[in-house]
Amino acid sequence: MLLPSANEPNPSLLIIECGLTAIIFAAAFTWPRLGDNWFARIERAFGRLAARKGLAAATVGLSVLVLRLAMLPLFPVPLPFVPDDFSFLLAAQTFVHGRLTNPTPAMWTHFESIHITMLPSYQSMYFPGQGLLLAAGIALFGHPWFALLAMDAVMCAVLTWMLQAWLPPRWALAGGFIAVIRLGLFSDWINTYHTGGSLAALGGALMLGTLPRLMKRPGIHYAVLMGLGIAVLALTRPYEGMLLCLPVGFVLSRWLWKGANRPDAAAAARFAAAALAVVFVALSWLGYYDLKAFGKATTLPYTVDRVTYAMAPYYVWQQARPAPHYRYAVIRRFYEKDEMDFFNKIHTWKGFLPYTLVKIVFTGLFYAGFTLLLPMLMVRRVFLDKRIRFLVACLLILAAGLTIEIYLLPHYVAPFVAAFYAIGLQAMRHLRLWKPDGKPVGLTMVRLTVVSCVALAGLRLVAEPMHLTPPEWPPSNWNFTWFGPEHYGAARAGIERQLEQMPGPQLAIVRYSSNHNPLDEWVYNSPEIDRSKVVWARDAGSVDNSELIDYYRNRRVWLVEPDAIPAQVTPYPMPAQATVSTQLAAGPAGARKTSLQELEK
Repeated sequence: MLLPSANEPNPSLLIIECGLTAIIFAAAFTWPRLGDNWFARIERAFGRLAARKGLAAATVGLSVLVLRLAMLPLFPVPLPFVPDDFSFLLAAQTFVHGRLTNPTPAMWTHFESIHITMLPSYQSMYFPGQGLLLAAGIALFGHPWFALLAMDAVMCAVLTWMLQAWLPPRWALAGGFIAVIRLGLFSDWINTYHTGGSLAALGGALMLGTLPRLMKRPGIHYAVLMGLGIAVLALTRPYEGMLLCLPVGFVLSRWLWKGANRPDAAAAARFAAAALAVVFVALSWLGYYDLKAFGKATTLPYTVDRVTYAMAPYYVWQQARPAPHYRYAVIRRFYEKDEMDFFNKIHTWKGFLPYTLVKIVFTGLFYAGFTLLLPMLMVRRVFLDKRIRFLVACLLILAAGLTIEIYLLPHYVAPFVAAFYAIGLQAMRHLRLWKPDGKPVGLTMVRLTVVSCVALAGLRLVAEPMHLTPPEWPPSNWNFTWFGPEHYGAARAGIERQLEQMPGPQLAIVRYSSNHNPLDEWVYNSPEIDRSKVVWARDAGSVDNSELIDYYRNRRVWLVEPDAIPAQVTPYPMPAQATVSTQLAAGPAGARKTSLQELEK
């Protein structure tokens, strides 16, 4: 879990986007027929593709694959660089090995890491959906990222399919391509390993796309799709998924009771059984997973880890817990300062309202930025629009549910992405018809908004040499913006790669400075720590380190200092009581520090 922050995101691209939005607004009034003929020809061609609904959805999904793969020279396959990334990758590697969890390592106190549970077993603290997806990437493609890419493509295609059930085909296709630009290419959904945004958005799109189809043409396949959507949300974002299930369940119940075109009792029972069977299988597996990983089928993910380490709760009515014993200052800093500071600010009547607004604004920046806020000029018409009244109600329920949560990141509300897009597109439809003084101002505004999205995507491709990219820290610089993170985590990956190329097994003891950022995590290990080529451990002081070194007496021991510039690696100064074999493996005590380049030599 990355933390929301009241820090302003990196302003450069946002300022450009804000400026473009102002230009669009002014240009639409000044030249209300700007590019009319040119846009009309494009829209006719676009409409012919949109009319073929299956092909349209497939084209959207394929465009994600083609464009993101073509971007690899500029945007390489991302590296893990925050604790959440490493946590989900631990789950993925565990599942690939055919296990649900791992035994607690013998030296586990040296391997403690944020968002990783060590007792009663060694596993990610998170719900397993994202870990299963990443495991599929490793098993099928040899790398977890390619499963993220495939899921991103599927999500955008299914989102288009969902929109086709609520809006005219042309608008559904437009929404699909906007999702490609705003979510599928640059955001942290595709450029980190921890959000699970695409997977959760897929679950929500399946539910909201199935609902009107099921009520119009009842069929067993729609019931299965509904159950699949619920199952996906149960394994990824169950709380927000529950918020979506409430209005969907209410509408379905009312339809089955007295709706038009409702099935007879026998058919309704079959539909319900099909959907519930899928959900039952998912929840049963989740219960079994919880039993193996956390000791009890009813002990949900998060629970053990939060009880062990956290002081701040997740909901506003809860009180902070007493500080537990922390073995490492960097872990204490995360839970006592980073989490508790935000909790203390929002857990007061004075801070609740402004920080709730901060969460809403930052989430809006992620999904809409400034450009896609222009259609909200039609917000009154949207609220009066019967076509999407249900979707508006869904978002109101979401808003009520999220106000009681302390923390909020954009991917938390991913189950509602389909509703966001449908409402935004309907607002664009209303804006397109807006003609102040009889001039097609709204039409031009909508057209230029789409052009702006494409132009900003092009600008993002060359943002790094122009120094417009968001800095790595704090995370609010990139996880609250559609243009996402850069290629971070290279320093740790470079050191690990060089250690892996050395003969024999290696032990890397990580020593952080007193002001180290807890989210810049280096201590991460595979499920089978003792069999790993490189074992990463925390510096616990000379006495405790000697126990670790003795346990790994056949490994060459290194001291890694991430906060040096550049990151420094030196043979670990062996304590006097260390075994002779370990001293020989590690090299002479007090050896001079070496940079990455020197270590490689």
